[in-house]
Amino acid sequence: MLTSMKNVFKVEDLRNKILFTLTIIALYRFGSHVPTPGVDFAAVQQLEQQASEGGVLGFLSFFSGGALTRLAVFGLGIMPYITASIIMQVLAVAIPKLEQWQQQGAVGQKKITQWTRYLTVALAVLQSTGLAFLFHNGGGGLFNAEIDLIPEFTVPRVLLVVLSLTAGTALIMWMGELITQRGVGNGMSLIIFASVVSGIPAGGGQVLAEGGAVKFAVVVFLALVVLVSIVFVEQGQRRIPVQFAKRVVGRRQYGGQSSYIPLKVNQSGVIPIIFASSVLYLPVLLTNVLPTGGFWDRIRVWINDNLLLPDNFWYISIFGLMIIFFAYFYTAITFDPTKQADTIRKQGGFIPGIRPGPQTERHLAKILSRITLPGALFIAAVALLPQILLALWDVRGFQGFGGISLLIAVGVALETMKQIDSQLMMRNYESFLK
Repeated sequence: MLTSMKNVFKVEDLRNKILFTLTIIALYRFGSHVPTPGVDFAAVQQLEQQASEGGVLGFLSFFSGGALTRLAVFGLGIMPYITASIIMQVLAVAIPKLEQWQQQGAVGQKKITQWTRYLTVALAVLQSTGLAFLFHNGGGGLFNAEIDLIPEFTVPRVLLVVLSLTAGTALIMWMGELITQRGVGNGMSLIIFASVVSGIPAGGGQVLAEGGAVKFAVVVFLALVVLVSIVFVEQGQRRIPVQFAKRVVGRRQYGGQSSYIPLKVNQSGVIPIIFASSVLYLPVLLTNVLPTGGFWDRIRVWINDNLLLPDNFWYISIFGLMIIFFAYFYTAITFDPTKQADTIRKQGGFIPGIRPGPQTERHLAKILSRITLPGALFIAAVALLPQILLALWDVRGFQGFGGISLLIAVGVALETMKQIDSQLMMRNYESFLK
């Protein structure tokens, strides 16, 4: 391990990429602590104290690394971009133009990325406006006490807050793309990774303070077991053998070799967790624009009591079902059995015992459906069970110390390590993952 780490810094190009990635992440974490102009710092401290107790605020601050409850410049985090990506992928099924762009390769993907950016900025404007009103009126009943983060609530001040938060989201999006292009790993995933991991030490300290040393030791042991299980499942794959027919061109013979298609058990990675969390994130923000009084207040209370508490039946059911749904949804987008079967046929290959064409397509779809279910159930269980256990122990300050944190941390770390490994193997160095 130490030898591999040493080899990473021997290669100048790889070393520069890693240092660039770490610099961007450090700048992101710095921006997560820079307050938005016009915010009351004393009120921010009260809000952070409430966020450490879980509930709505703990959930809101989870994917922003605490930046949202500080109303920092990077308070919205990367969630507007994630939401925009979900919307674009869903619309691609219904809008022929978007589907056509998807089939155009790099040119079409560039157009989709550009429209995703526009949609991200639009969502950031809407969310930042809602948050400005939320944090001014004491959370509309969602907070435990009346806290006014924007005491001077004038039109210029609100515009300044909205502009700062929107610009922060656009800057995060640009930083993520910079990491993808010039650094190591997927930039957006690494930004989420940095936000989630930053809350793990505080979450561990909260568990130790509220639950005591024995419960803390049990939680650490379970976290290690879950971590090993995540690595095991993430690395698991079903290999579908493919045989290529022999071809004679002139005096040379081509083909005849055997290969395989690796289908991962968890084909979608941590994306279902992120998508499901972003969908649960929206109702909290939408409650800001609802009228006050009577029926609407009951909706706010129901969302706070049912959709954001991990020991609640509705939270467990809705969050678990959404994880399973997005696992199938994202797998269907990233792996198309029809295209894969057509590619195999054009290359002169076939799956032993399966005829090329429609039969190969049905065979791939059947295998993909079968292996996606256990993968989806696994990530749903890992995301929910640790939080349920801590909730049953009445340990509420665990937003950064649950299964979601471990899933995202391990999943992103493994993908990043694979990219570093590929760079090392290209230069004949020994890899990390053996």
